[in-house]
This record gives sequence, C-alpha cells and structure tokens, in this order.
Amino acid sequence: VQLQASGGGLGQAGGSLRVSCAASGIISRINFWGWYRQAPGKQRELVASITSSGSSIYADSVKGRFTVSRFAAGNTVYLQMNSLKPEDTAVYYCNAKTLHQNYWGQGTQVTVSS
Repeated sequence: VQLQASGGGLGQAGGSLRVSCAASGIISRINFWGWYRQAPGKQRELVASITSSGSSIYADSVKGRFTVSRFAAGNTVYLQMNSLKPEDTAVYYCNAKTLHQNYWGQGTQVTVSS
C-alpha cells in the first residue's frame, strides 16, 4: 500500500482547507485510516480517524471543525478542516492500517495565519 497526501497549504483563521490521501495497492485490507499532525517541537498526534465500517473519531481540539470522510470506492480519504485556528498549523500525515501493517504517507504542510 502506498499513500499519497495532497492539499493543505496556507489558510486564514476562520477559513477552510482540505487534505486528501489517495491509496494504491491492496487497499481492501485497510481497516483503519487516520490523519495525524505534528507541529514544530511537538509530538505527532491523532487528529481524526475512520474505519472501514465508517466509524470516525476526532481529537477534542478539532471536534465540530474537522470532518474525515472516505470516498465510496475506498481509495481516497479526506480531511475537511473548517474554522481553522493558528494552532492547527502542522504537517499533516495520513496513515492506514491493516491487520498486520502500518503505512504512512508523506506529510503535507498546513499553515494557518491569524
């Protein structure tokens, strides 16, 4: 499985951005998709996740602002980020897990200006 992240960039506080993660390979084995972020000097943290059955969870810091979704064909996962805050600035990484493997995409920078 290979993951390709895209989107992000520069946004303004209160605005919106979207990041996407496209998977290739044996994606049918993926049972967990996650978006993590890492800000300078901080540990990587889970922002949102969605399972193959469609269950999603969110970090408290993004609840009500971010939405994780999965394209019906199953090969692309999105993170819609609304009501952006400067503290959302970080490198965002997509992650996919199967029963035995853990895959990471390259990071994509999200910068929110005040």
